[in-house]
Amino acid sequence: MATKHTAKNRAVFTCVILSLIAFCGCKTSSGKQRTGSVTAGNPISNELEIQATQIIQQALANSNPQVRGNAIEIAAGTGHQQFMAEVQRLTKDELVRIRFIAAVAIGDTKYTAGKSDIAQLLKDNDENVRLAADYALFVLGGSKSYVEQIRTAINGNDQQVRANATFLLGKIGDKKALPLLYQALRDEASDDRVRLNSIEAIARLGDEKIYQKIWAMLISAYADDRVCGIRAMGALGTTQARDSLSTMLKDDLTEVRLVAAEQLGNLGDIAGEKVVIDALTKDTANAQDQEAKARIQTLAALAIGQIRTPTLKKFLPELLKSEFQFARLAAAKAVFQCASDSNIGR
Repeated sequence: MATKHTAKNRAVFTCVILSLIAFCGCKTSSGKQRTGSVTAGNPISNELEIQATQIIQQALANSNPQVRGNAIEIAAGTGHQQFMAEVQRLTKDELVRIRFIAAVAIGDTKYTAGKSDIAQLLKDNDENVRLAADYALFVLGGSKSYVEQIRTAINGNDQQVRANATFLLGKIGDKKALPLLYQALRDEASDDRVRLNSIEAIARLGDEKIYQKIWAMLISAYADDRVCGIRAMGALGTTQARDSLSTMLKDDLTEVRLVAAEQLGNLGDIAGEKVVIDALTKDTANAQDQEAKARIQTLAALAIGQIRTPTLKKFLPELLKSEFQFARLAAAKAVFQCASDSNIGR
């Protein structure tokens, strides 16, 4: 299904560390009660929040487009609107991918101050950006005509446009889109981006019939398939899906185990805590190269932001100082997520 690699356990995931198969995607916490015993303690300090804020602000202004794009997703995922004025500015970025991510982020955060700039994107030269604007304007209270534009795009010829349309329909939450998504999934002309996004969108819409298709991804010999399957199981979020995710905590690959821990945390299950601890205390030290170490730190930080136990929060100060840009960004997001828990007395 996903692009295959000659080395089965090489984590070059089709699902990029901080992104979905479409140009972007950011999944926030479900806010469900954590499964297990979580004691209050180790609150997030103001100093850590200040550091996290600086990391995100600097990344939003970074000259590297990959850093800017991930920073937008992180900013939206913090649950705070203090970064959104800068995200709004990035709706005018020269790169299509950045404009797309920025528009989606404004919709995700319901940042009404950005509505006028989003409306301007309806005239953008790139159809992907126009679709992101349709999504944002609908979420901000616009008519269903915006959704129709996205639905129509699924049947186009451009595979990237189709992939983004499936991604956005999943985020909108309209179950009437299920026939279109299944059609895209079964269409022989659809490429991997369209198929994978269709699977996750169907899962996000809660259609349990997609379970077997996702399960097949979990037992793939290829790490990128397993990671995409884990994210789709997390989107499905049923008891059966959660049980399947639990089995992935024993995967042979550290990165895969960490994604499973993150998705379980998002469903309110802290069973992946030990996976994260082992990753940061053992697996990072044994990483074969700097790229692997960066992936492990980044994915561990993302998992901390979802699991949020006092034990895991203790790793955040060092992760904020990581030598790796994306690990620092992921840790910054986790700081805000954990701070939110601290404020409600977890």
